[in-house]
Amino acid sequence: MMIIRASALGEVMAPAKKAGELSAGAKTFVMKEFRRNLFGFREQVSTKEMEKGLFCEQAAIDLYNTVFFTDCTKNTKRITNDHITGECDIFTGDTVIDLKCSWCITSFPVFHRDAQDSGYEWQLRAYMMLLDCPKAVLAYCMVSTPEHLIRWEDPSIHAVDNIDPVKRVTRLFYERDAEKEKAIIERVQLCRDYYNQLADEYSAQTR
Repeated sequence: MMIIRASALGEVMAPAKKAGELSAGAKTFVMKEFRRNLFGFREQVSTKEMEKGLFCEQAAIDLYNTVFFTDCTKNTKRITNDHITGECDIFTGDTVIDLKCSWCITSFPVFHRDAQDSGYEWQLRAYMMLLDCPKAVLAYCMVSTPEHLIRWEDPSIHAVDNIDPVKRVTRLFYERDAEKEKAIIERVQLCRDYYNQLADEYSAQTR
């Protein structure tokens, strides 16, 4: 049975042309999952932004704690229900907090309007659903990029420790929404239906 990762939910929830259908992007996602399962492989996807996010995870948590006088620690527990699975960065008991490390100064969202990302919002809604909690925070954190990742880029847009910490965090807040969770469940079912359709098609051509 297909379980959707919280981090991939944005692809699945992309608007479709008609109600009750999957978008082209969602169908592509399901096709990739079918191919992975058919051949038993998981490709290793890595970008410089992803590498920084992993390498600087604790630095982002430390920055968040400094700015908001909290003592948050990294969550390491993955939760799975009948439809989705995910592991948020921080869980305080009533709030999910997910941190995103900006690549450099020029990509850091200073204004809320620049921080809006539907994929990240769906990811946070998945975490609220999994953890049965009412609130979520998306926090963009700007921390210095490790030298080995900068390579040929201008180092001055990556060295940010001298900047006021308060200026280096931008937060967006979300509240749990039952209707959107219902939409998640419906869309996951559509993905499963399409996956089964692909499986039947493949089975028919290999008889």
